[in-house]
Amino acid sequence: MAKDGTNLEVLSTRSGFNSAVRQIKKTIGVVDAVGGKNNLGDILHEMGDEDFSGGRAALLLRMLLVDRLGYRTVSTNLSSVSTNLGELATEFAKWKAVDLVAAYHHPEMGLLVANPKSGEELAGFGELRKRELLVVYAGKGDAPSDELCQKAAELAAVYFEGGQTKVPKELYKGGFAVKKIKKEKEEDSEVPAGRRGRAPKKARARAAAPARRGPAPRGRAAAAPAPEVQRAAPPVVTASAAPVAAPKGPVRMTPKYAVVVQNELFHNGNVEAWKRIVASYKAKYPALEVFIYYDGERILDINSLFKWGKVKHGSAIEFAVAGAEIKDVAKLQRYLAQGASHQFEAFLHGPVNTVLRLF
Repeated sequence: MAKDGTNLEVLSTRSGFNSAVRQIKKTIGVVDAVGGKNNLGDILHEMGDEDFSGGRAALLLRMLLVDRLGYRTVSTNLSSVSTNLGELATEFAKWKAVDLVAAYHHPEMGLLVANPKSGEELAGFGELRKRELLVVYAGKGDAPSDELCQKAAELAAVYFEGGQTKVPKELYKGGFAVKKIKKEKEEDSEVPAGRRGRAPKKARARAAAPARRGPAPRGRAAAAPAPEVQRAAPPVVTASAAPVAAPKGPVRMTPKYAVVVQNELFHNGNVEAWKRIVASYKAKYPALEVFIYYDGERILDINSLFKWGKVKHGSAIEFAVAGAEIKDVAKLQRYLAQGASHQFEAFLHGPVNTVLRLF
């Protein structure tokens, strides 16, 4: 007799049962919302719920878009990639005859779902990678899908691969326009009654002020300029980092930021400085992940950057940050730039098993 693979142990406790009930209610809410002119990517983005990521998002795509609504699909392992997702979103937003949903299997972040007509959501894909799986869903909400939906899915796949092709005029006429995304602010629920309102004028001015940036670096890939190397004040060392609650929201990845090696050689001291900088960032933001790349490949062990002396003066090491609420990327870039220079020793003070308080 075949064994039943259903895991019912989670229902044996009160907390597990309540968690399962909440998940079922949220799933029913998504099921009821999808259809008509509502886009599944928009719904998931607005919810910003980590329970609807990865495999569970894949189940929703299959259950709602394919089985229930009959959307047409086109999948491709990207042979080439578009380098400007903003332009893609602008073009897809004109395709008002169909509803589009894109699912990208990111090599680091897993399955990501977005409405490709929204530049904000599509930016969450980060940098598309060759040979990774992309699936485009095209339909007409509750109305039956037709050959125009199939054509739209095929054309969208071509655009994602960086191609250009003629778009039928029929795709530009319809009611599937881009909707303005409304996201609940988590912090509002924590403000005492009677104290809600706009932030102080000075705080709003600081939030609106553009970040300062230095000269553009010279390197293999410079998705954003690297700031000038500035000597940091001696870092404060703490024995432990205070736990921070993981933020909720749609997961996205920043572009790759280039850090140019200013030292003669990226040696062991630079490696240790980078390890402590990244550890400090992770201690402050445990829900965020820092990815490091060199020569187009992801570096899983920072120590490998200094082996055989392959990373020398003028080389560009890249990094990206992934998560829901990404913060302090400019400061992280500034510290990494200093850690890649002759001023790396500022990050090596204090006992070995301590975390620097840099952020």
